[in-house]
Amino acid sequence: MLTFFLICMILGALAGLLAGLLGIGGGLVIVPLLTLLLPLYHIVPAEHVMLVAVATSLATIVITCTSSTRAHHLLHNIPWRLAPAVLTGAAAGALLVGSFAYLVNGRVLQLFFGVAVALIGLRMLFSQAASGVRALPAKPVLAVISAMLASIASLLGIGGGALYVPVLNFFSVNMRLAIGLAAVTGLVIAIFAVIGYVSSGWSYYSFVDGFVGFVYFPAVVAVVSTSMLAAPLGAKLTQKLPVLRIKRIFGLFLLVVSAKMILS
Repeated sequence: MLTFFLICMILGALAGLLAGLLGIGGGLVIVPLLTLLLPLYHIVPAEHVMLVAVATSLATIVITCTSSTRAHHLLHNIPWRLAPAVLTGAAAGALLVGSFAYLVNGRVLQLFFGVAVALIGLRMLFSQAASGVRALPAKPVLAVISAMLASIASLLGIGGGALYVPVLNFFSVNMRLAIGLAAVTGLVIAIFAVIGYVSSGWSYYSFVDGFVGFVYFPAVVAVVSTSMLAAPLGAKLTQKLPVLRIKRIFGLFLLVVSAKMILS
């Protein structure tokens, strides 16, 4: 278990850096590795590996995105005028999906997500503009879009940056501001999704075995012990890199994630 803890600490440092730099919660790194580690160390049975990995990832994102959000706020990277509509939709979508996630066919959603992310990544990779030219939709429409994105993020155990950043950037939101808003949105998604995963998994696992619902607490502690330190570093890097370069880095990152989702 000491080896398990140390691996999760290394994982946390990488997840925190990505959270600050790209506005993601780190779940795109955390979930795949936990799906390998949990059965390897006989922590959960095979039928619950994905659920526990996703729920645990979201619990770590609560801490990581708190640190990342604070850093982006201090750097004035969060457009708070857009927050009410985006966060309301995110909370609704995350809570609903977290409560009923065990009913969803994860493989079908994973393939759909992988293809969609590949298309978004290619568009961002070859974009010649720092932001899109389309105006933001009305706030009710923005809230509905946010709820849909949060639903997918909650099912996959990610903070949502891989979805929110390109969508916000498509609607003329500057890349740095899109990353900052994605960070605070990831925090809201994680909080409400974890509430759902805890309530739906409460009858399956015991706290004495290290679980709170479907959340495996020892992994959470190991990951956040390093991720909360690395997130502010990533946020500072967004101030030093050109916007278009960040956009293309993000595009490459999404292509890697897409390949992982489709092939795993």
